[in-house]
Amino acid sequence: MSRFVLLSPSGDFDQKLRDAVAHGLRGSVQTIASDILPAGPAELFALLNQEQPEVLIIGPDVPYEEALRFAKVFDVQLPGLSLVLVSDVEPAALLHAMRAGIRDILSPQADAAEIRVLLERACQSFATRHRSPETQAEQNGNGLVIGVFSPKGGVGKTTLATNIAIGLGQIAPMSVVIVDLDLQFGDVASGLYLNPEHTVTDAVTPAAAQDSLVLKAFLTVHPAGIYALCAPPNPVDADHITPDQVSHLIEQLAQEFQYVVIDTAPGMPEIGLAAMEHCTDVVWVSAMDVPSLRGLRSGLEVLRQLDIMPESRHVVLNMADAKSGLNVADVESTIGAPVDVSVPRSRAVALSTNRGIPVLQESKKDPAVKSLRQLVERFNPAWRTQTQRKLHRRVVI
Repeated sequence: MSRFVLLSPSGDFDQKLRDAVAHGLRGSVQTIASDILPAGPAELFALLNQEQPEVLIIGPDVPYEEALRFAKVFDVQLPGLSLVLVSDVEPAALLHAMRAGIRDILSPQADAAEIRVLLERACQSFATRHRSPETQAEQNGNGLVIGVFSPKGGVGKTTLATNIAIGLGQIAPMSVVIVDLDLQFGDVASGLYLNPEHTVTDAVTPAAAQDSLVLKAFLTVHPAGIYALCAPPNPVDADHITPDQVSHLIEQLAQEFQYVVIDTAPGMPEIGLAAMEHCTDVVWVSAMDVPSLRGLRSGLEVLRQLDIMPESRHVVLNMADAKSGLNVADVESTIGAPVDVSVPRSRAVALSTNRGIPVLQESKKDPAVKSLRQLVERFNPAWRTQTQRKLHRRVVI
């Protein structure tokens, strides 16, 4: 049985799709080379001589209105099918496509890596809709929301956030989204070498707030198997985004993804505090210098007074350097909290940041890479379960 079915007269895209599937995806492709689509599922399956595939791809050269008509029929009769439209539709048409039953949209110019990522996502969506009720019930809880914060700028916060997202993507492919809430001067896009078509501005519009399918259409796919929601390119746009909108956005994403990683602006702006209230985990980042450490201590004290500190806290000492005149004991004494992970200063990390390729994406051998993997592992369900058992044994003893 073919896992993927392409409906398109385009031989070029047919070959591109087959190449993408052959180099990284399980299953095969069957093509119906026509711009006239079947009237409904029965006619399609008769042409295929098989039962329902997982992903149905409406390729280029199929008229847009014909594609929407086809999608509406299948959304009513086979709502579990993953329908992908290959088209350069205008942003204004996205909402109509999603409401017609299109699950995802792919550019005809997409390369093999982008095609593989999107098809993997479509297959996972298909699998989710076909889980047994018992399995679905077990997975109805919201995902982890991991906020990365620092009272001071210049401590490598975005570098840590992007590496956390990439590392989690290796644990849970296509189940991670990173959100840039440094709305005026965010660097997640450059840190991941992305040029997003849509940003947080689009994600908080009424259409996206009311429909998670529309929201997911505004996410940018990264080749490492994660999603990104980047900051608006114009700092002025940040003035039109409210804390309530951000709170709703985080709630939506936590219902759709296993991990939501949030990069925030330095300090404690209102948007950051609104995000923190929805975090299950907070990563506090400090460099190994006295101003950063004092800023972190003051920030922690303020949050304790406001009583909005999440229980699961992870203190990261970034760019740690023995030549700075401070050691970990000095750091812990200054901030009044233990350091959970110490990431040494590294040329490899600095180079990867400048290139827009997180160091965890390349599997380099470097002491900083080892520390970053330790940090990512703290959000792995297996690690958390093991830690809880250890704590339980201590209490029992």
